[in-house]
Amino acid sequence: MEVIKISEIKVPRAIMEAAKSRDLQTTIRVGKGGLSESVMNEVNDQLGSRPLVKIKLNRGVAGEKYARLGIIAEIEEKTNSHAVFVRGNVAVLWRR
Repeated sequence: MEVIKISEIKVPRAIMEAAKSRDLQTTIRVGKGGLSESVMNEVNDQLGSRPLVKIKLNRGVAGEKYARLGIIAEIEEKTNSHAVFVRGNVAVLWRR
């Protein structure tokens, strides 16, 4: 199994390919309500039942690149997951 290293975590190649696939459907949207406790609970629930969760941040949530990355980092921290793929306002989370 080939492994790709992202920062300090090692991500299997199959996980990276699945994360980049256009076939992976967005399952969570973060809207104008922001990162509520219910959004975090839903992310945790989905990561418990599937390896990858695709999250989309609506435009009004975070307009600037650094704000988006901050929101994604907060989701990672609170859900004990890793963003293995981020493009624009979409992130794919993975929990080992």
